[in-house]
Amino acid sequence: MKILALDSSGLVASVAVMEDDTMLAEYTMNYKKTHSQTLLPMLDELAKMIELDLNTVDAIAVAGGPGSFTGLRIGSATAKGLGLALKKPLISIPTVDGLAYNLCGTDKIVCPLMDARRNQVYTGIYEFEGNELKVLEAQMAADIAEIAEKLNALGREVIFLGDGWPVYAEKLGELMKVSYMAAPAHMSRQRAGALASLAMCYAKMGRMETAVEHQPDYLRLSQAERERAERCRQQSNE
Repeated sequence: MKILALDSSGLVASVAVMEDDTMLAEYTMNYKKTHSQTLLPMLDELAKMIELDLNTVDAIAVAGGPGSFTGLRIGSATAKGLGLALKKPLISIPTVDGLAYNLCGTDKIVCPLMDARRNQVYTGIYEFEGNELKVLEAQMAADIAEIAEKLNALGREVIFLGDGWPVYAEKLGELMKVSYMAAPAHMSRQRAGALASLAMCYAKMGRMETAVEHQPDYLRLSQAERERAERCRQQSNE
């Protein structure tokens, strides 16, 4: 089975192609360009380098959210467009699950942190049984103090990763009661390779959808939607 994976859910843009148990190629970039400028050119360059015929791809994996609203829309639109054009199914991977899968095989608790602003993170709590990802707390939008409390209650060493780590590292230093560490740089951000590997597991379980069915999971309203809801609430109280 051959899977094309796309991740533009955060600051990183990443594309990968995996065939069975072999990672054929991965192109990851963490630079200040919009994903609309990078994602398709990266895919085109990767396809040229490995002489990839997109028609030979069996499924397209995409980071399904949460994450940057703009990034998720770009990734979703790209995956849906490819799925419709190639008549291939999509495999939507929860963003935080995919991020956790970077640390596949560790014996420690894994806690990805994506900065969601307003003192919140997109996060989840995971562990591995061999190479199998176990979800202890499904991905959520949570206050940083709330997630620290949940981790302390487990009483085990934690590995943090994600763009939320540098933002909240100092705060976590005050809140954490258990031992913890940060993942190394090459494993600390979204990688389409990890997404592709997890997508292989999903595919074996039949967890696929059509391009038409796919919708990103934002987990919470956008800032514009929150502001509009607040205005409506205020108007109704007047």
